[in-house]
Amino acid sequence: MAWYRLAYRPAIIADLATVELSMAQRLFDKTKWIASNIENLRHEPIASDLPALSKYAVEDWRIFYSIDRDDHLVDIHRIVRHTECRL
Repeated sequence: MAWYRLAYRPAIIADLATVELSMAQRLFDKTKWIASNIENLRHEPIASDLPALSKYAVEDWRIFYSIDRDDHLVDIHRIVRHTECRL
């Protein structure tokens, strides 16, 4: 099983800036879990016009990410409450 690195978009800082510290840590830990379990998860596109973008739910939060299998990279695009999702 290949190891995947994580990359976080700059928006992640703003996404987690107002979140309670314990939840922010949980969400951050879950991104690491996603990267270490990439081969065991189903990565369904969130929309037909965004085929490379997937999401993972953690309580009422959503982690939006894409996978670059050639570079073994998981790119975390956003972490938002599901009520803020506009997709």
